[in-house]
Amino acid sequence: MPDLRAEAVAHDALLRRRLDELVPMLMRREGIDCWIVTGREYAEDPVLKTMLPASWLSGRRRTTLVWFDDGSRHERLAVARYAVADLFPAAWDPETQPDQWHRLAELVVEHDPQKIALSTSETFALADGLTASEHAALRSAFGDHTDRIVGGEALAIGWLETRLPEERGTFAEACATAHEILRRGLSGEAIEPGATSTEDLVWWYRQTVHDAGLPSWFQPSVSVQRNAGKIRESFASRPAEETIEAGDLVHVDFGIVWKGLCTDQQEHLYILRPGETAPPAGLRAGIRAGNRMQDLLMAEFVAGRTGNEILAASLAAAKDEGLDALVYTHALGLHGHAAGPTIGLWDQQGGVPGAGDYPLFSNTGHSIELSVDVEVPEWNGQTVRIMLEQDAWFDGEECTFLDGRQEELWAM
Repeated sequence: MPDLRAEAVAHDALLRRRLDELVPMLMRREGIDCWIVTGREYAEDPVLKTMLPASWLSGRRRTTLVWFDDGSRHERLAVARYAVADLFPAAWDPETQPDQWHRLAELVVEHDPQKIALSTSETFALADGLTASEHAALRSAFGDHTDRIVGGEALAIGWLETRLPEERGTFAEACATAHEILRRGLSGEAIEPGATSTEDLVWWYRQTVHDAGLPSWFQPSVSVQRNAGKIRESFASRPAEETIEAGDLVHVDFGIVWKGLCTDQQEHLYILRPGETAPPAGLRAGIRAGNRMQDLLMAEFVAGRTGNEILAASLAAAKDEGLDALVYTHALGLHGHAAGPTIGLWDQQGGVPGAGDYPLFSNTGHSIELSVDVEVPEWNGQTVRIMLEQDAWFDGEECTFLDGRQEELWAM
């Protein structure tokens, strides 16, 4: 079980380094000299929640964080009833100025910023955390400064998606931990052919993660494809419950949260029939085709390219090699479907307006999620969908897997 106190100390130390290093860099990159993130208890902005120390399980009353940066001097404050640990000094004394919004307005007038970024975005939910009432109160308090208000989407997404280089090791640990649980489930430890159902395996994963003291950020899914016409169902609905039988190709989609970072992985297992010593060659070739598609996609990761540009280039490369592929890759980090460029959706292979137009930045995590359809000769030419997902890191030059990938079809 995790040592919560030790993890809290590590969390707060990392948070301080992120606040010290990332926020000034992002504000200067985006040309913003004031950033305000605010939310009330239990209705916190998603960005606000990631800036709270480990001992703050939620915001207190109304917590308003504000940064000022003129390019050479950087200051962060809490216009709140309580200082946020020692990360954000308190800048409001209710005895002197009873109105919290007026105190914030005083600070804005004092610093005279030209661009005031707030958490509003039509594209990214994670950057749209300012509630309607908070937004109205802010605009009312700012008076003549309301014409300086701009959307803070780029700051919010930049903060959420960018990892410090030192976080790569923790991310790799998260992926290794998830791989270990994922592969235990794809074995005789969790599966008895003819008796175990796909939903049994789903709940085996949930229970195992729970027993390890770890959170799950989504309900795992388990599906089967088999000879005689049992093909992958639509992406639009969860797979129906099936008993796992000999001869089945089992697919699992699984993720955990490890030290605040999310994982998202998909792998396959083949259940050997009596007398079989290896999976059918056509299924093994499917895994290789999926690996090749991963390579083609990751080769198109170039800093500054948009998600839609990466999608189009990777699908063109797939077509050139005769691969029947879908790409639906997403950012990964503090959230599962995280802040960053969307590289296709399963039902939007021509590009994703908005989220797909966001560019790729360095030191970011991505879940390389895709599928290839292959014909399996041993199954009378039946088309099988190989769905793979592994977690990767883009360092600005190269996209690489954090803990390897499935390169052979597991069998039992």
